[in-house]
Amino acid sequence: MPIPFWQKLISVCIYMLPWSDAIPFGRYLFQDFPFLQWLAIPALPLMMAERGIPFGGFLLFLVLFLAVARNPKVAYFVRFNTLQAILLDIGIIVVNYAFQIILLPLGASLIVRTLSSTVFLGILTIVIFAFIECLQGKEPDLPGISEAVKIQL
Repeated sequence: MPIPFWQKLISVCIYMLPWSDAIPFGRYLFQDFPFLQWLAIPALPLMMAERGIPFGGFLLFLVLFLAVARNPKVAYFVRFNTLQAILLDIGIIVVNYAFQIILLPLGASLIVRTLSSTVFLGILTIVIFAFIECLQGKEPDLPGISEAVKIQL
């Protein structure tokens, strides 16, 4: 049975969660290539909600996890993509903490700039891939993450 368009659209929108947390990694690329700042526009509403509401990011995580990913009444396609986006976001948050603890004391060295830009471009690639797959009605197959999601669902 084909996936309804509304499910595809919701699944695409859910990938704004990891994208919004990946935007800060692009700060050095945004300095060198200001036109890349346009890539942040789709994530701005989510970023403003996360920062404007006390514990906004945590509340959003709870709502998506409990009301969508763990709700058997929600369509499988939406649940799959929600849980995959959540796991991807958790990975980005862990990398962000690693950067803050290990690399940021080094300042804006070439290593920090390169690693930060690499993380940004990697997440951008994953999000674009997920968008395309969702719009085609396919489950984005992200190695490691997709298997974990299928086990959970």
